[in-house]
Order: sequence, then C-alpha cells, then structure tokens
Amino acid sequence: MADNLTVKQEKFVQGLFAGLSQREAYKQAFNCVNMKAETIDVKACNLAKMDKVRARLEKLQNEYKERNMVTKERVLQEYARLGFFDPRKLFNDDGSPKGIHELDDDTAAVLAGLEVMEVYEGYGENREFVGYLKKYKLANKLGALDSIARHLGMFNDKVTVTIDKKLEDFV
Repeated sequence: MADNLTVKQEKFVQGLFAGLSQREAYKQAFNCVNMKAETIDVKACNLAKMDKVRARLEKLQNEYKERNMVTKERVLQEYARLGFFDPRKLFNDDGSPKGIHELDDDTAAVLAGLEVMEVYEGYGENREFVGYLKKYKLANKLGALDSIARHLGMFNDKVTVTIDKKLEDFV
C-alpha cells in the first residue's frame, strides 16, 4: 500500500484528499456502526495526526498541485503561442493542410476548433470518396497580443486629471 499505509488508512487519506471532514473520511474507511460520534472524532483526529498519514496526504496534495500548476510564466507562454503564431505551420510544402497529429505543440495550442468533413463525388451507390475538407478555427491573435501588451505595461489605461484651483474657488 502507498507509503506503508493499511488499506483503511489509505481510504481515510483519500477521503480527506477528496475534501471530506475527518469524521466522514473515518466513517468511509472504517466500520463505525456501533461507535458514538465523539469516539469517531477522537479516532479520526488521532489517525490524521499520524506521521505516515500526514505524509501521504501531503504527497497527494503536492502531486495535484504539480499536475494543475498555473503560473504567470505558463499563462504568458500560452499568450505568446497565440500572439506570435505563424499560420504557415498549418500546411505542408505543397500547400495541403497538415493532419492534426503532424502539428507541433505551439501550432496545436492555437487551434480553437477543428472541423473535418468527408467529401464524396457522385450520389448513392456510385459515390466515391474524394478526400477530407478540413477547417481550422484559430484562437484570437489580437486578443493574445493585447493581453501581452497590457501585461508589459505598453498601454496606459489610467487618466490623470490635475486641477489647479482650490475647492473654495468653485463655491
């Protein structure tokens, strides 16, 4: 079991990680049918204080943070992908559109949508498959550049008003 926890201890930790109270996590992990609420609370508190239980919960929380880390640098990187995107990267040298699996990460990040339709020639039993019609929908490049510029302080959205007269002069 993870970090030398018993199955029930791991279930308790998973309950805490999922957002349950200590009491509810304990009741989920252990048979508490004949226990008073106070007894459950004491046992749950003691279990939660155990070093290996705390270490396992901390490990789960750190793994979650790493998987879902959103930083200023990452957001700026995504804006840069959108703002400095070169649409030529969507096409092969012969002008045909690349398949989605052929796009590099920067190019794929710019796609807001992709529509693929099969194209046929003829009707009924006589129709023949000709190819695919691919439509790429791109993210808003101007919006990304605007956000980058605002972050860099290139736009001054503040208006400064200076009044040379005193309030008494207006009354």
